[in-house]
Amino acid sequence: MNKNTLQVAGMTALAMIAFAANSLLCRLALREGHIDATSFTLLRIASGALMLWLIVRMRGGAAPLAGDWLSAFALFAYAAGFSFAYLTLPAGAGALLLFGAVQATMIGYGLWRGERLRIVQWLGLALAFAGLVALLLPGLSAPPLGGALLMIAAGIAWGVYSLRGRGVRNATASTAGNFVRALPFAAGLGILMSFGAADAHVDTLGVVYALASGALASGLGYAVWYAALPGLKAASTATVQLSVPVIAGIGAAIFLGEAITVTLVLICAAVLAGIAMVVLGRRG
Repeated sequence: MNKNTLQVAGMTALAMIAFAANSLLCRLALREGHIDATSFTLLRIASGALMLWLIVRMRGGAAPLAGDWLSAFALFAYAAGFSFAYLTLPAGAGALLLFGAVQATMIGYGLWRGERLRIVQWLGLALAFAGLVALLLPGLSAPPLGGALLMIAAGIAWGVYSLRGRGVRNATASTAGNFVRALPFAAGLGILMSFGAADAHVDTLGVVYALASGALASGLGYAVWYAALPGLKAASTATVQLSVPVIAGIGAAIFLGEAITVTLVLICAAVLAGIAMVVLGRRG
């Protein structure tokens, strides 16, 4: 393994850990009551915008407004849905629902555009769908329905954002611009919620968690991921992201004390295996 391969592998691993950390930071901040969901969203977007702006400027780029308003709104919708979902969702289940919704959105778009699936891909799609349905069925392991629906909506928004970002020349600059453009939406949500949100609250630790989520896990995480992408094959790019819900689940057990049940492990394995069958089937 040469130096460049090791560098790409290291950056990829770091990016996946950063993406999983978003779930842990958000859940930890909200579960312990350190911050409200609206404030977390605003601080996450603001700090992410600042970090990405600094990265683009250090690379000698111009003002980072290469994105567009529709993508910025999809980014905001993802961030807001993500935060409010974690008011009730465990971090592990939330990460799995988010990832499943993102992939379902992108696969569904491909089908809508006329992409034809092989038999193994249809079987994978059915397996992943069955896993997500099993996760949502009433029972001891089922996450709260309201939070689950919010996370699915967040995943759809992120899927739309990802689809709109395909083919962008400078993904980091585009993401920076979209974070900057998402700020007015987040500020508007803050103003709207302030009229009826008596539970709005922020303490020092909540600010730290939100800034870490925005500046490090989001802003720096995306920059590292985009730097690693040119060194990854198409199949590797898709399949490596399967690790994010797994990392989040393990992290939730270690740092948040969330139980890893046999049912959740089986459901997670079914969803991720199904998605892998769809993704890898394209290369067959």
